[in-house]
Amino acid sequence: MQSVIVYGRMLTRALLSPATTQDLRTKRKRDLCLVSTAQGFSKDFNNSIHKKGLFGDDAYFIARYKNVDVLGVADGVGGWRDYGVDPSLFSSSLMKTCERLVQAGRFKPALPIGLIAASYYELLESKGPIVGSSTACVLILDRPSRTLYSANLGDSGFMVVRKGEIVHRSEEQQHYFNTPFQLSLASPREDGLVLSDSPEAAGFMTFLVEEGDLIVTATDGLFDNLSDSMVLKELSKLRDHKYENIERTAQNLAEQAQELAFDPEYMSPFATEAQHAGIDVKGGKPDDITVLLSVVALYAD
Repeated sequence: MQSVIVYGRMLTRALLSPATTQDLRTKRKRDLCLVSTAQGFSKDFNNSIHKKGLFGDDAYFIARYKNVDVLGVADGVGGWRDYGVDPSLFSSSLMKTCERLVQAGRFKPALPIGLIAASYYELLESKGPIVGSSTACVLILDRPSRTLYSANLGDSGFMVVRKGEIVHRSEEQQHYFNTPFQLSLASPREDGLVLSDSPEAAGFMTFLVEEGDLIVTATDGLFDNLSDSMVLKELSKLRDHKYENIERTAQNLAEQAQELAFDPEYMSPFATEAQHAGIDVKGGKPDDITVLLSVVALYAD
């Protein structure tokens, strides 16, 4: 009986020992984070100067706040040039406002639509009125829960790739062919003449990510010129998750899209959709291109 009691005490000490406590801690799921890079091109070859957060009329941001990673893209509507307006002004202001709100902690991780809406309404109420339109796509990763929250308005978007397959992606929003949902701010003379959707109209989705997932977030300059199979083929070449290799892969995606955008004989995804809409066109679609490539990795302090 004594030997049984002694063994029981030894077992209790072993279960409560620091080593065992440490083992239990290591079995808990560690936080995941996003390791992200941004690459892209302006469709204007004369515009070779890259301003931070901009590729032509496309804008983007990558930010972190405590245990949350946030990123987004916005595609400025080029038609505003007909009114003498720089289309990049609205898209860049929207993304800069999103970034500032994130850095100040003025957002809820589970509500990416709320972040887009807060940024849009802040621009709407600004003393110096900003005129223009853009799409908007925002992703938020809550590290502890490993949950990806997304909001997408228009035809920018994202895809999550796991082990070479697309396991989750955004849904495109169009009023009709080549006319995406968009946020707009117009001066009194243009009011009622431009499309303007509510930020609350954005599509909302959630998804549990895993270590090693790849997330491609981009404007339509990528998706209109590269098919899913082309994107997956390039991602398959990423053999490790070193930052310079992630950066190179994103650059390769942007370069392929840029090259094919100006190929008049290429049957692009854009041309295919145009033909489905009864429009007989061929070739790539010259456009600004923004690619954010993120790897889901274990978070290290």
